[in-house]
Amino acid sequence: MAYEARRDVFQAIADPTRREIIGLVVKEPQNLNALAGNFNMSRPAISQHVKILTECGLIIIKQKGRERYCEAKLDALNEVSAWIEQYKQFWEQKLDALETYLEKIQQQPKTKKSVRRK
Repeated sequence: MAYEARRDVFQAIADPTRREIIGLVVKEPQNLNALAGNFNMSRPAISQHVKILTECGLIIIKQKGRERYCEAKLDALNEVSAWIEQYKQFWEQKLDALETYLEKIQQQPKTKKSVRRK
């Protein structure tokens, strides 16, 4: 039995080409040929990126006449947002603690260092 990796939204956004594709189709739906025209790579390579984005739920393909158009469906990015939020809270707590510590040491009276003479 062959193992097929489950694609997720993190895999999709890990690649800069896929992030750029998302950015393009967010502005307006594009057919595959128009989308491929934005990149210096083959149409099959773009199709592979679109396939990954589709499997991850970030793009849907709609048939309009003889053309297939890519449209953004960004609900899956909520998973990324939730993941980032937990680390945002972690770092905010750390920075708040650092701020409290710095305020505390700034309020302490400054002592002169004694100068040693030989």
